[in-house]
Amino acid sequence: MRINTEIEIPESEITESFIRSGGPGGQNVNKVATAVQLRYKLRDSDALPDRVKSRIMHHYHNWITKEGELIIEADQFRTQIQNRESARQKLRKIVLSELKPRKKRIRTKPSYRARQARLEAKKKQSRKKSLRQNNFPE
Repeated sequence: MRINTEIEIPESEITESFIRSGGPGGQNVNKVATAVQLRYKLRDSDALPDRVKSRIMHHYHNWITKEGELIIEADQFRTQIQNRESARQKLRKIVLSELKPRKKRIRTKPSYRARQARLEAKKKQSRKKSLRQNNFPE
């Protein structure tokens, strides 16, 4: 399966099984296995660079088994062919998203006006609370 011009995942590292899907579909949903469960042997794969594998394992840790397999399920369509292509597109999208380096966050400071507004709000709240106090001598 080709991801981009440099990366291709061998078919031997991908297994697909068809399972029954839930949701609408009447009685047909109980008879026909149209949903696809795609399993990709991520940990053992040589097709991806180590940094990409570790990023996928970090960001998609809920989809990865103890054996290091990435599990993708697709059941939005009513045919096996469409769900199979959908699962493969999901895998392709995951790998492509983790290939791009993340942008570094640039910390910003609140503006002068925002700081002044915050202080004014605090003063206003303080005045409101002080008016509620019992200032009568006993």
